[in-house]
Amino acid sequence: MAGLFDKQAEIYQDARPNYPSHWYSMLAALTPHHDLAWDVATGNGQAALGVAEHYEQVIATDVSESQLKCGTPHPGVKYLHTPLSLSDDELATMIGDDGSVDLITVAQAVHWFYLPTFYPLVSRLLRKPGGVFAVWGYNDIEVTPTFDPVMKRFHATTLPFWNNKVQYLFDGYKTLPFPFQSVGLGCEGQPAALDIPKKLSFDGFFRMLRSWSAFTTAKEQGIDLLPQGMVKEFESAWGGSDLVRSVNYKAFMLAGKVEL
Repeated sequence: MAGLFDKQAEIYQDARPNYPSHWYSMLAALTPHHDLAWDVATGNGQAALGVAEHYEQVIATDVSESQLKCGTPHPGVKYLHTPLSLSDDELATMIGDDGSVDLITVAQAVHWFYLPTFYPLVSRLLRKPGGVFAVWGYNDIEVTPTFDPVMKRFHATTLPFWNNKVQYLFDGYKTLPFPFQSVGLGCEGQPAALDIPKKLSFDGFFRMLRSWSAFTTAKEQGIDLLPQGMVKEFESAWGGSDLVRSVNYKAFMLAGKVEL
């Protein structure tokens, strides 16, 4: 999967919504210690920077070197490349001692992971008691009653080009296995519903679409998911290409701790 995001690292950085700052405050309030956090699949470091406002050190890892090169420097964030060839023991050694991590976060990515090995690693590294593990994502954007049906029809045309693991995301993480004890922010089968408001230009909207892995996959197969006719339909429904709109990304979160 790293290759898909290597090819669109700069677009990805520019196009995705910023997670609200109060999310990080909310998570930090759940952990009694704030020494060490691990942001997994950090990409360009967006979530790591938010976590770093509350924790002394954040280890931000990704399998994609291209994504990491787009990361914003921060004195409290240490970016590390973690190729898939690393063993769990090697990866754990890079992060910290067993039971030393106060918060582990995965933003818009846990659906890509091989959970039977990742979850035991989370349980191994989290501080016990007190450590919290949080995953979140978003799967829809609300613009206007005129625009939203056009978006829905377009999304249907992209379905053949998504990896089947993305189904967890499409399901709003309701079907995602999450064997951790609830801390009040969702539980297995019942993620907490959240919103991400954003001011978005028409050009920014298209950058978001082009950052989708499905767009990259279709392009490699010689298929343009955004022909001129589709672009014109979007533009009309948006209200003109110069308009900046207030949009809302529909998000969801699961947070838990290791059950002792």
